[in-house]
Amino acid sequence: MKLQLPTFDNVRVLVAGDLMLDRYWHGDTGRISPEAPVPVVRVRGDEVRAGGAGNVALNLAALGVSATLSGVTGSDTTAADLERLLQQAGVENRFLRHPSAPTITKLRIISRKQQLIRLDFEDAFSDVTAADLLPLLQDAFAGAGVLVLSDYAKGALRDPQPLIQAASEAGLQVLVDPKGSDFSRYRGAALATPNLSEFEAVVGTCADDDALIERGRRLASACGIGALLITRGEQGMSLLTAEGEHLHLPARARDVFDVTGAGDTVIATLAAGLAAGLQLPQATALANIAAGIVVGKLGTATVSVSELRRALHESEGNGRGVMTEDRLLQAVADARAHGERVVMTNGCFDLLHAGHVAYLEQARNRGDRLLVAVNDDASVRRLKGTERPVNTLQNRMTVLSALAAVDWVVPFSEDTPERLIERVLPDVLVKGGDYQPEDIVGYRQVTANGGSVEVLDFLDGCSTTDLISRVRSGARQGAE
Repeated sequence: MKLQLPTFDNVRVLVAGDLMLDRYWHGDTGRISPEAPVPVVRVRGDEVRAGGAGNVALNLAALGVSATLSGVTGSDTTAADLERLLQQAGVENRFLRHPSAPTITKLRIISRKQQLIRLDFEDAFSDVTAADLLPLLQDAFAGAGVLVLSDYAKGALRDPQPLIQAASEAGLQVLVDPKGSDFSRYRGAALATPNLSEFEAVVGTCADDDALIERGRRLASACGIGALLITRGEQGMSLLTAEGEHLHLPARARDVFDVTGAGDTVIATLAAGLAAGLQLPQATALANIAAGIVVGKLGTATVSVSELRRALHESEGNGRGVMTEDRLLQAVADARAHGERVVMTNGCFDLLHAGHVAYLEQARNRGDRLLVAVNDDASVRRLKGTERPVNTLQNRMTVLSALAAVDWVVPFSEDTPERLIERVLPDVLVKGGDYQPEDIVGYRQVTANGGSVEVLDFLDGCSTTDLISRVRSGARQGAE
């Protein structure tokens, strides 16, 4: 499946559901309590994050989506903390403040990146229904593409039909992260995203994929839901429609630290993709990639556009190697978003030899990513004469891209790479030879941007010109 990352700049998604604040206490543990067989954690720090439907909205905002959020909180300082967190991320908040019940809070104790225990502080909002949220959202329907219902069974979505019907009539696709065993409550939704445990709690244990597909199709059809996206942990995801179509996607995670909030990331990315114009299979594939990223983080977390784009290109084998200039600039931006230092060098690299390899390894050690800009064939002829290059541009770039030290290879057609350097503005610009740094093309631009320019030594006895001369001399001797 060919997948492209859409633009989310003009996309708006609405979120309604259960709101909560996630608190984290972090500390070291090195002994067992004398009072009970439990570890003693010495708390060193704490943090707060938005959970539940708030985390869905944060995931949307992290992708650049305009997110509007509605849900129920208490009239307390916890609600104020939650509102502040969401506002800082750019989420528009439309809270229904309950006069007597407290804002739901979950406290997690963390040591060495592992969750030891979770403490929940909550009273269900028993006298609130989704109909109470409708007036807070209805005027936003006209500018939105998708409504996400994030149901954590805390009361805000006890009867979601008023929201589903109103949003559907306004032309929005409704996506539901469900809870409980009665999926008919979500009748009219375009899609629901249960995890495997939630799904099997309704339909029974599925011995194989065939059973899962058949039972999923029947459930969607019986409940009037357009499709089900079943998240299956290490087995990936399965998309099933009421008509019987299905798509299985393998899990993408490399390292799994915490699955907390992964479902929020899945439904947020899915909603963003659909609102941006992707078809359901493509949006599902994008959500699967996002899930693989977020489970490698601790606690409720989000995925950025740069992380998603990098993972997408890596999945297609385009994370490194030969690139167009535009794709290169995206890769550089993504690297910087990850805190990586970019090193750049340039040259003809006509016949790659041990000197080139040693030089490129030195260059790579100056940072996290190495970009090699290569003169095209016409510029090599202008610089080296009509008999050069010996190898074509494509062949030279292919060989360079195969080196472990090289991340990106890009061609340039001018006699110098000054224009390209101005666009990239690497953190470190390197050149081999006996130059003075200030004489290297790009020195002014790179240093003005806060970068550095370095001169690296070449390996003695290695030269492309000498190598070509020896080959030609040997050929002449053989002819004699």
